Amino acid sequence: MKQSATYIQEKLNALYLPGEIRSFIRLILSNVCGLSYNQQILCKDKQISVNEKREICQIVDRLGKMEPLQYILGETEFCSLPLKVNPSVLIPRPETEELTDMIIKSPFVRSYSKQSPLRILDIGTGSGCIAIALAKYIPHAAITATDISDMALQTAKDNARLNDTDIRFIQADILNTAKAAELISGNFDIIVSNPPYIKEEERIAMDANVLDYEPHLALFVPNNTPLLFYNAITDFALQKLTPEGMIYFEINAQCDVITNDMLHKKGFTQTDVICDLSGKKRFISIKN
Repeated sequence: MKQSATYIQEKLNALYLPGEIRSFIRLILSNVCGLSYNQQILCKDKQISVNEKREICQIVDRLGKMEPLQYILGETEFCSLPLKVNPSVLIPRPETEELTDMIIKSPFVRSYSKQSPLRILDIGTGSGCIAIALAKYIPHAAITATDISDMALQTAKDNARLNDTDIRFIQADILNTAKAAELISGNFDIIVSNPPYIKEEERIAMDANVLDYEPHLALFVPNNTPLLFYNAITDFALQKLTPEGMIYFEINAQCDVITNDMLHKKGFTQTDVICDLSGKKRFISIKN
């Protein structure tokens, strides 16, 4: 096993940071050899089979082409829950975990009566990560999740089954607000979304493993309409959000001011811009 760890280190040393490589080693040995992190520490002289060595070499070759490890393994974790991922969905980010945790621990959720379900809508669900975590950690919630992509919705449905969660999935294009409002029946106490928000001009600063492998449909918006999805979602919320209901957005840190201004112009005056753990203005919560 020690030789395999050294092999991974040497092959990837020029491409990735040391911390990333250590994480790769842990995940690869866990996935391929079935070794927990503690076993990797205690059993460094364990012999690895020829087939396992071959599989490790194949994974390292793909990492050398900057393919994300989560897609190679076909899985990741989100809020301590297992998720299947593939190139039809974004790989969930730590910031999105922060957003989800913020909702779970919010005074609004904690104060809500458990006598009736808390109705939550996740727009642009992708892998289903937000919806599934909310369903898992807010037992009295009734969750609806929507996406334009049929392939993304299939992945989200698979993940919902994997985590034994009951979620209503609906295919809809939120940019066609009127049609989406017809398809997505009912009103909601919470609407949450991590929509596409990266401006096309920001591509130049992005890593190849994102640009070459992750779905651009879920990433980018035109430079001249950076609030494309936020406008549509807030118009939808004007029809579907219950009185005193909440909206939670993950946002482009460069667009916090214009996003907040747009919300105020639409009549949402109780807004709170919130920083992520790195200090970037990454989220907005809105009270109806």
